[in-house]
Amino acid sequence: MTQLAFTKAQATGNDFVLVSDPDGELDLGPQRVARLCDRNFGVGADGLIRAVRSQNLAEGRELQAAHPLAEWFMDYRNGDGSIAEMCGNGVRAFARFLTEPGRGTLAAGARVEIGTRAGLRVVERDGTGFKVDMGPWRLEGGEPLVTVPHIGVSRPGLGIDVGNPHVVVALSSEEELDRLELFHAPLIDPAPELGANVEFVVPHDQLVQDGVGHIRMRVHERGVGETLSCGTGAVASALAVRYWAGAGAPDAWSVGVPGGVLQVTVATLEGVEHVFLAGPAEIAFTGSVEDELASELASPAGL
Repeated sequence: MTQLAFTKAQATGNDFVLVSDPDGELDLGPQRVARLCDRNFGVGADGLIRAVRSQNLAEGRELQAAHPLAEWFMDYRNGDGSIAEMCGNGVRAFARFLTEPGRGTLAAGARVEIGTRAGLRVVERDGTGFKVDMGPWRLEGGEPLVTVPHIGVSRPGLGIDVGNPHVVVALSSEEELDRLELFHAPLIDPAPELGANVEFVVPHDQLVQDGVGHIRMRVHERGVGETLSCGTGAVASALAVRYWAGAGAPDAWSVGVPGGVLQVTVATLEGVEHVFLAGPAEIAFTGSVEDELASELASPAGL
């Protein structure tokens, strides 16, 4: 009977199914990914990560040509099966996965280069778990209007790209944040061509404490729904509040999400502003699926 081994990992409650496919032989169609991620009929997860050696995937070969040390490529899919550029919590979960026996070790302070569709991500093991250099970021411009039930009128958002698209909306109080209903995707006007993750953020009563900014956020992830955490969403939220705060805003931020706390810092490297994401990542369990689910996944891929 055909079986497919998997690992379940989570990073501040954002959970992932990870599949080892070093030779790039699996064809993960969107329906199969969606079923694996289904919490009733599959393993259950916010997304799926296929671990492929960069040389065995077209996107990976292109990236590895510029970054020879990027041995592994993170092939990330949203919970609905759609392909995504990358995932900040997913990168940390992937780095944790790569520390498993047979794939390598990552000692404290050591670094590993990981390929993604959003480019290279460099991960370092630190006291919180894993710290990721998310690279440069940019404002997307404009103030798209965001509509979601139970918060009254539409609110202006701030478009931010951190390798994948986000729209960040400021709310007036923690009570307003808590009563949000994010069962359905918020409406964005004008609608981004490729969609966007939408974050709703509230600063703490004392925004800056000991040089660190403190905010809370909730998120509706494109292709997933509301999740307990979103790494790139935490980054986008910190960058948005930092932008709104203006001159003198801190470069270090603590971002509270329903699944825990993430740390975001901004630093300039070789004249370019990079943003870093740090937080825990843990293996939950391992297992295998079989019968129809596994056999349909195991057909050769056209690379």
